Amino acid sequence: MKTVKKVLLVVVSLIAILIVGLVLYGFYLKPKYEGKVKLQSIHDETTVYFDDFGVPHIYANNSIDAMTALGYVHAQDRLWQMELMRRIAPGRLSEIFGKVALKNDTFFAGLGIEEASEKAIADLDKNSKSYKFTVAYLDGINQYMEEGVTPIEFQLVGVKKEKFTIKDVYNIFGYMSFSFAMAQKTDPLLTDIRNKYGMEYLKDFGLDGELNTTINKNAKEKPQEFLAMSTSVAALLDNSPIPPFVGSNSWVIAPKKTKNGKVIFANDPHIEFSQPGTWYEAHIVTPEFELYGCYLAGTPFPLLGHNRDYAYGLTMFQNDDIDFYQEENSPDNDNKYKTPTGFSDYIIRKKIIKVKDSTDVVLNVKVSRHGPLMNGLLAGVYDKKPVAMSWIYTQQPIYILDAVYALSHAKSKADFKKGVELISAPGLNVMYGDAEGNVAWWASGKLYKHRDGVDTHFILDGASGEDDIKEYLDFSKNPSAVNPEWNYVYSANSQPEAVDGFLYPGYYLPENRAKRITQLLEPKSNWDKESVGKMITDNTSSVAPDMVKNLISDLNVNSLSKNEKEAVVILKSWKGTNNTEDVAPTIYNKLVYMYLKNTYKDELGEEGFTQFLATHIMKQLIAKQIVNEKSLWWDNIETKNRKESRTEILLKSFKETIAALEVQLGKSVPAWTWDKVHVVEYQHPLGKVTMLRKIFNVGPFKVSGSNEVINNQMFDYTNDSKYIVKGGPSSRRVIDFSDIENSWGILPTGQSGNPLSAHYSDQAEIYNAGNFRKMMLNKGEIIKTSTKLVFIPAK
Repeated sequence: MKTVKKVLLVVVSLIAILIVGLVLYGFYLKPKYEGKVKLQSIHDETTVYFDDFGVPHIYANNSIDAMTALGYVHAQDRLWQMELMRRIAPGRLSEIFGKVALKNDTFFAGLGIEEASEKAIADLDKNSKSYKFTVAYLDGINQYMEEGVTPIEFQLVGVKKEKFTIKDVYNIFGYMSFSFAMAQKTDPLLTDIRNKYGMEYLKDFGLDGELNTTINKNAKEKPQEFLAMSTSVAALLDNSPIPPFVGSNSWVIAPKKTKNGKVIFANDPHIEFSQPGTWYEAHIVTPEFELYGCYLAGTPFPLLGHNRDYAYGLTMFQNDDIDFYQEENSPDNDNKYKTPTGFSDYIIRKKIIKVKDSTDVVLNVKVSRHGPLMNGLLAGVYDKKPVAMSWIYTQQPIYILDAVYALSHAKSKADFKKGVELISAPGLNVMYGDAEGNVAWWASGKLYKHRDGVDTHFILDGASGEDDIKEYLDFSKNPSAVNPEWNYVYSANSQPEAVDGFLYPGYYLPENRAKRITQLLEPKSNWDKESVGKMITDNTSSVAPDMVKNLISDLNVNSLSKNEKEAVVILKSWKGTNNTEDVAPTIYNKLVYMYLKNTYKDELGEEGFTQFLATHIMKQLIAKQIVNEKSLWWDNIETKNRKESRTEILLKSFKETIAALEVQLGKSVPAWTWDKVHVVEYQHPLGKVTMLRKIFNVGPFKVSGSNEVINNQMFDYTNDSKYIVKGGPSSRRVIDFSDIENSWGILPTGQSGNPLSAHYSDQAEIYNAGNFRKMMLNKGEIIKTSTKLVFIPAK
């Protein structure tokens, strides 16, 4: 018995030691939010106050010290995210994840982002503030890498630390720019449909812009199948450890429409969710400038920001800045291709991808005058018919560093506009409001024209030169609105108004959010922070009730079952709300999926239909196609000797909807509430491993909102039992210039990417409840509610 007791005592002691060790190790791994730290290269003592939500408020005697401190604190909360971000564009994820990341690396290594970054860096003015501030920021990151705690993800995956460089910053901006584009998801699919079925089948797709009935108003100041390309790019972005940018809302209300006579600015960029989230907030105060901003990991200047003088933000323009060209190889030499002046040699770029626990992969990327060939970079794209990708970002001069610096350090509206002009890609709607009462938006991007008759929704002819870009437009021709007479500007990724009769082609989203925003803004002239905060979490669709009427208009109620009749009553009385207790959105979204499946899947096939569901054009065409009784898509080409009608397809879709929901949620229709099917979980790359899920992921949460409402909680149309929210507002900000020190903001999860930090997920419940926290600017209030970390110059 004594022996057993001794053994038990030893076991208990070992367990206690292990627990104590783990607790101590956990404390060691946590970010340092108070105390003193010695930093090389800073000149004066610099103080950082971390508020109740972990936002650093940096007070420095000079801007270089402030930027160094920013780099350090950003790294201690987001170093793992920074590491992933910098590895995507050059194709270096396989070094840490192995073969599972090889497809991603192959594609991005071949795009040419890294080469474009190197060229842009060579042309930088090393004496500019944008360059010096960036170097200081990178110095802060690298000092943390050398002296700070190694993130637990580095240890689990086995990441070898390397210093951050300015090329990493450019590569991060390059990936961001590519993730904004939609052509790579859409053009090959539309080309396939045209080649298989003819242009008649594309009449419902509104390729001439006719589907955009709510537009942003200006106010001046066969053959080869290409589906594999669309599918491959979509899969790469969906499976990327860093989420792509997908949409956004913003509106800026002029003083004449606000209660307190000052501008109110609202913005909520829509990005696929991840953990940690996209943005890191920081507030900097120096004798030169003050700035509260939202930063991408590994970048020195915020894409969203404000101070006491002005606020800015962005939404995605959705313009077409990628074109695909089918090249024609020489019959005698596959390393030559046809041009308007004869055959030319492809440029060959040799890229080496290092793969963890495997041999290196060598890529020989062929590059035509249009851009890199997708053959060999994307699964399913073969060598017989080469297709090149022409992308404005890699073909035009890149001034992105100077541009973002200018946006965040502007001294006037005119200064700010000059920053917007510097952006060739991505296409953005850059939103602006200031303390002087100005409101504005400008579309960024180097816009261009082809000759009449060239439709860039399809893969173009690369050999003749007839489909080449014919003209680059001056920035003055970009859509914009500055202090319009209607006293507000807005953007919701919808089609902008024509400039000089030219409706710029793109992949715009349907009118739903734009219509709701204007519907709310137009009649009201006493807006305040509270009412704008309520609007930015609005769950109502102004379009869906009309869509429902068209989907169920031909149903013969007498032939329906009890539950089918009950569902019809619920749908007919629906006002378009998507609250957690609502039943109608559960029925409506299942019905939309069944309608899409029964209408398009027979022509597109399984793979093509899945890709179709991932495009913006799918969302655009529904409203038009469901009322077109003559649409060719109604007929099921798999049935012989008969032609299905609109009435048949919609009846079948409705019955399948109710049958599926009865299996999924039971026989009681009132129990089919939205919260049972609409859920979100913020997923960390390592959270895909079951045993690590609860450590790294945040959630799940039952959430309100839906596709294409202002509270745009996005999910794929599917027959699955739940709609897993993939993305939504990555930040919500309401900035009121009548009370600038008490403006509101919120992130989906938290500031820190460290799962042991108190700020890893402390905003999640507030965010999903539709509430906010303060973005503090008042120093006295900040000091009272914060911990204090002091950086001391190392002697």
